[in-house]
Amino acid sequence: MGDAFRLVKAPPDPAGEPHRPAHRLRTDRDSVEEDLLKLVLTVVELLRQLIERQALRRVDAGDLTDDQEEELGATLMALHDALSDLCAEHGYTLQDLNLDLGPLGPLLPPADRGPG
Repeated sequence: MGDAFRLVKAPPDPAGEPHRPAHRLRTDRDSVEEDLLKLVLTVVELLRQLIERQALRRVDAGDLTDDQEEELGATLMALHDALSDLCAEHGYTLQDLNLDLGPLGPLLPPADRGPG
């Protein structure tokens, strides 16, 4: 069996792309709480962006009344501000929450527009 594994070659790298080392999970007893906090903040930001996109779709489709649009916009802005404050309190920016998923690219889309 060992001979079979030695004979198997690694797949070739795609042309023109430099070989990147695999990302490894580093566990450190001293930073586990901060790492967990960063992960939770990342999930909250991802959910906030998904809710924002769904809200924009509903606004574009005309599914909401003017009052509902106002309330939804205010709520999304408040959530964005609260998340920004939490990040700042712990020394992060919203851009720090964007995980690199390797070949899939970044987790969060680029922040090319403001909240709401």
